[in-house]
Parts: sequence; structure tokens; C-alpha cells
Amino acid sequence: MSIDRRNFIKTGGAAVAGTMVLPPLLKSCQNIQISPDVKSYLDHFEVTPETLQKVISEAMSKGGDYADLFFEHTISNSLGLEDGKVNSAHSNIDYGVGIRVLKGDQTGFAYTESTNLQDMLKVAKTAANIANDPVTFKESDIFEKSIPNYYKVSQKWENSTIEEKIPFVQKVNDRLFELDEKVSKARVFQRDETSHIMFYSSEGLLTFDYRPMATLGVVCVMEKDGKIENDYSARSVRRGFEFMTDDVVEELAREAVKKTNFLFGARKPKAGELPVVLGAGGSGILLHEAMGHPFEADFNRKGESIFSDKMGKSIAKDFINIVEDGTMEYNRGALNIDDEGNDVKKVYLVKDGVLESYLHDRISAKHYGVEPTGNGRRQSFRYMPIPRMRITYMENGPHTTDDIISSVDYGVYVDNFTNGQVKIGAGDFTFFVKSGTLIENGKLTEPIKDINIIGNGPQALADITMAAGDYKTATGTWTCGKGGQSVPVGMGLPSVLVKKLTVGGTSA
Repeated sequence: MSIDRRNFIKTGGAAVAGTMVLPPLLKSCQNIQISPDVKSYLDHFEVTPETLQKVISEAMSKGGDYADLFFEHTISNSLGLEDGKVNSAHSNIDYGVGIRVLKGDQTGFAYTESTNLQDMLKVAKTAANIANDPVTFKESDIFEKSIPNYYKVSQKWENSTIEEKIPFVQKVNDRLFELDEKVSKARVFQRDETSHIMFYSSEGLLTFDYRPMATLGVVCVMEKDGKIENDYSARSVRRGFEFMTDDVVEELAREAVKKTNFLFGARKPKAGELPVVLGAGGSGILLHEAMGHPFEADFNRKGESIFSDKMGKSIAKDFINIVEDGTMEYNRGALNIDDEGNDVKKVYLVKDGVLESYLHDRISAKHYGVEPTGNGRRQSFRYMPIPRMRITYMENGPHTTDDIISSVDYGVYVDNFTNGQVKIGAGDFTFFVKSGTLIENGKLTEPIKDINIIGNGPQALADITMAAGDYKTATGTWTCGKGGQSVPVGMGLPSVLVKKLTVGGTSA
């Protein structure tokens, strides 16, 4: 298949997700009735129901319990602006199919960058070699079921030109310099991505999804009295070209200038164990890393997570509710189906302070005897799915932000994290905080910057003593790494008070 043909999109604007079930290993597929939407995806990857069943048959030929095919065609583009001019532009096309076979606790996996039948059969045979015995199939009826669409698109990225995108990148740059004379440099980036996904399993499930992604961001550099500071602002959502608006440009420019200006008067606080108020929104990164990963079922199935023996037990105050969701419309972490073809749902990990669920893919769900939660995710067709977060957040609590701040004699308020490290087993974490505010005698006082927050995830969760009703969803370009794979995620948090964390600042 040539690059040009891969780039030809045959799906319509309305049908972007759907599911049907085909009978495995039919001797003839000529009379199968499939909907136009399903056919468009079969045509897109240049396969037929008969082709799919031949490949699945080969994958199961050595005695596998289950097999699946994950087809992907991703088109990505990026623009970069520096020194007032667009000076970089890149495009990439990724195309192929990953084939997985499960046999007991073993997994066989291989992939190919071709959907030619002979290439897929060769890869299927490789994946099948984890087992030895023949297998017998049972036929199932053909049926379709509706799939919700959490990211409707008005104008597809593949129908948008670079000439349409450049003016918005230029506007962000120009607006920064208009807003503040201290701006000395700007780096603006724009990215868009379109993924066509098709999934077929030995159970006869054929499902598909159309996944857009839009990103616009800027790094702002400012100079004042010989001192240089920088910060950034970004938005990333599952939308089409309609995401690019003057309103987004204005939001990004104003936010970047405000955050960078804030740093000029900031200092480091005294180091030590202090009360820490996590501000609403972006502080959800701490929830994601230090508390979300230990809830992923593979870590618990293997006994590596500190929560592996805590199911059904109280692990937080009774006003704490932690949700893992894939259904928030247009969110960067939203999915219509997961990468195993499973339905995506809203899952309570912690309900009223009690651990209620782990995050499951197909393998862990079978181990625990529960239904998959729609958290089987993979970076691309080159990888096997594993339990991954989508959108992880804490629901509103019973307190007010003012009550939280006023309860702290001396501590820090933080809301601008950049990166961190977490040890999943023990739950120990370290996060770098770009900026925040000192709390003294129950009031926000001086700006602070460049500090580390150190603690233990399960202990920090238990030490959340107050949670406000000011929940915000983070809107940045969050990407989660695990097992050598990266996937887009979302997160959110109301303002919460952690009774005690180690703050690395200046010596006391």
C-alpha cells in the first residue's frame, strides 16, 4: 500500500465510531450484511470480513484462548514558530496492525506495517507460537450496537491546510508581544493528529473509532531588570480544526504572560514538612501519578502496588471520591472505545473514602473475575494494551477554598507542576513545582517558585483533610508514560489540603 492511498480517508463526517459482531471462521463471508459505516473502515484498511477471520484463525491455530487484531492509521502534523516566524513543519503517517494471542497467563504479540493478507498471516503465526494445541470455534450471530461519540468533529484535520493553521500560530506570538513589553521571546507550537482505529477479536467483535487530537501552546520568555523568566500555556483536546479560534489564542497569550510575570517576584520558601494546598486543576498531576498509577490492576495483580490488599477498605476521608473516566466530551483522555474494543465507562476508584475498583484491561479483569473497565490502552499498533488511565480526577468536597487557606498557619499553595517521579510499589513521589504561593497566618502572601514536593501517595491520600467545591479540569498537554508507552490523558482536582508533605526549598 502506498503512502498516498493510506492518506485517503473514506469515512464520512457523522460515523466515527461503531461496533458489530461477526461469526468467527465462517466458511464463506460473501453474504454477510454489514453497515456502510463498518464497510468504510474495512475499505480503509483494505480488508474484508473473510480476511479478518483468516488472520484470526492463524492466530488461534496453536491453541490460544483468545486473539485480537488492532488496526491503526494515524496522520500527525506539527508547526513551530520561533523568533517571530514559522520555522518548522512536520508530518508523519503511521499505519499497521498489531496481533495479540492470549493463552493462560502467556501473551504472544507481533505487528506489521502492512495489511496485506500474507504479511498479516505471517505475523499471526508468530504470535500464535506461544501455544501448541488446536482450537475449536463456535459461531456467533452478527449484530451491531451503538457506540457513543465523545468527540464530534466539524472539520477534520485531514481536510485542513497548513495555510489555515499558520495564522493562528502567528497570532499567539503577536499577542504575547502586544500584552507586555517585557516579552523577549516566544516559541509557539501547534499539533494535530487523526487516528483511524479498527479492532477485531476471536469472539467476533468488530469495532472502530475515529480519534482527533488538537494542541496549541506557547512558551513565553520575559526579561525584567536583567532577570529572565519563562513559563508556558497550552490547550489540548479531542477536536477538529474548529478548535482553532481567536478566543483560544487570547486565552493562551494572557495565561502565559500572567504565569511568567508571576515568577519575577517569587522566591523559595523554607524547606521542611509543611501543610500543602493543591490548587484546583493542574495539581491533578499529583493525583494521577502518586495515587492513580497504584490503582492500575496489573500492578495490583502482581502484588507490586501498596493497594493490592486494600480493596473494600477505607484509604481516605469519607468525603474523598476519586473517579477514572473516559467519557468527558472532547477531553484529551476521552475514548469512545478502549484499545481492546471494550466499552468506556466512568469508574469510581475510591467512593466515600473506600477503595472500590482497580483499572482493568482484559487480562486483569479475567484474573479478578470482573468486567473490563475500558482502561486497556496502547501507544500504537506496535504495542500490547495494558491498564492505563484516561481522565483521573477527584470530585468536589464539602469545604470552601477560603476555609482551606485560612486553616493553614504556615504552608504552601501550589498549582503549577511541571514533572515528577513515582515509585509505584511504595508510592513514593517527587514533583517539581514551577510556582505557587506562600501561606502565612491563614493568608496567601508571597509568590514562590522552583520547589520540590516529596511524599508518599497512599499517605498523602490519607492525609487529605479538606477538599473544596471548586473542581477544575486541567487543559494542558498531559501525556502519561508507563511500560515504555506514552498515551494522552486528562486529570482534574478541586483545591485540597494535604496535612503534611516535605517541601524542598531553602534551608531553614
